[in-house]
Amino acid sequence: MNWLVYHVVSGQSFFSGLLLIVIAAALSASLNRRAAQLSTLLAIVGTIAVVISSTAIPYWMYGLLAAALGAWCVTRFTKRYEQWAIGVLSAACLLCAVVEAPFHVQPALQPVIRRSMTVVGDSVTAGGGEHGEVIWPALLQQQHEVHVQDLSHVGETAASALKRARQQTIDSPIVLVEIGGNDILGPTTTKQFARDLDALLSHLKLPGRQVAMFELPLPPFYHEFGRIQREVADRHQVLLIPKRVFLGLLAGNGATLDSIHLSQAGHQQMAQLVWEFIAPAYVGAADHHAPDR
Repeated sequence: MNWLVYHVVSGQSFFSGLLLIVIAAALSASLNRRAAQLSTLLAIVGTIAVVISSTAIPYWMYGLLAAALGAWCVTRFTKRYEQWAIGVLSAACLLCAVVEAPFHVQPALQPVIRRSMTVVGDSVTAGGGEHGEVIWPALLQQQHEVHVQDLSHVGETAASALKRARQQTIDSPIVLVEIGGNDILGPTTTKQFARDLDALLSHLKLPGRQVAMFELPLPPFYHEFGRIQREVADRHQVLLIPKRVFLGLLAGNGATLDSIHLSQAGHQQMAQLVWEFIAPAYVGAADHHAPDR
């Protein structure tokens, strides 16, 4: 994967864009003509980087940032209250960065008493059905002696995942959700996605059970899907694994067949990635041999 694409889709361009805007504001106070021209260029590039990152901060925060940016642009020409506008714009950028930063930190599971988990996923988890393919839930079970109830299915959406989950008995203390890619790429509207994801997480998140979900790497201008995912996850106290984690796997050399679906090497890497996330929760947990799936 191209480094620039990774920088944008991972959400890192949101922070670099904010930094460019702050630098642009600082340079604008200079009387040097070249510095002023550079300031304009940095402000444009920074704004583009922020927008295409599809970072799901609240709309009012985007509004605040836009208003501060607009006020700064006006004062550059009027030369009135310019220092004040620079301070406000810098503060707005800092606020946006502080609000977004926690979503880039890996969450931690609490200890559990059984080495068991359930996976709800789409074809990234279920695989393409190729001859000899061993998908990552099976690898995780084989290599780390964790019973994995695999509810993944090719083409799964939040709505179809809910139907499948309702047909199964889930008693695992940990549920990992890898869902949403087909909703984004398919005909699902944002309203449907919000309703379906809320119903799915409501069904999965029961007392005594921890649910974690991979945050979706988003194409430019798909902010709303990310905002929905964060809001619904917060409502049901579901842990969000930063999108850079999942994207980092997809961006690895040889990890995918088509930039989305995992190769056999990708399934192995995914199994290791998931194990590193869940392993601390299983310290001291007893083996749990449930019926085969």
